[in-house]
Amino acid sequence: MKTQDESWLGRLTHRVVVFGFSGLVVIGLFTMLDAILRHLNLPRIPGFGDLGEVVFAIVIASCFPAGLRNDQNIRITLLGDRLAPGLKPYLEVLQSALTLAVFTAIAVQFVLMTWDLQIHHRVTSTIEMPVAPWWWIATAIMSISVPVQAGVMVARWRDLRTPSTAVNGSN
Repeated sequence: MKTQDESWLGRLTHRVVVFGFSGLVVIGLFTMLDAILRHLNLPRIPGFGDLGEVVFAIVIASCFPAGLRNDQNIRITLLGDRLAPGLKPYLEVLQSALTLAVFTAIAVQFVLMTWDLQIHHRVTSTIEMPVAPWWWIATAIMSISVPVQAGVMVARWRDLRTPSTAVNGSN
């Protein structure tokens, strides 16, 4: 999965990461403006901390789908590399399945948490901005990780069935 994928899922993950990092740029610009205002002894941006509180959830969530798609997650390869090199492709499929299970559980927890924020009408502390709409965006982005990782797992399964990868153990 290290090559740029032109599938709809590959394009979606690219758009999500651009969207997320655009939010990071906006927060960076507001941080710079807030610092300049403080330096000039002018009033700070009201609710700036509240905005950062909700935008960072979206920024962080936006990293996961692309990271999974580009196979940039952390994994332990000692077992496959040293102890059982012939089993490495099978361990890669197992690792993909376990990662899928973990991200499915995380996505479910995001839905539950966001639903709780929604029904209890949670707001930010300073400007009392509702947080649920922002968290629904983060939840939707995090949920994209599930089909992305499923695609990675299917690709690893296909690689397992390809004779060239079964012989040399690469993905």
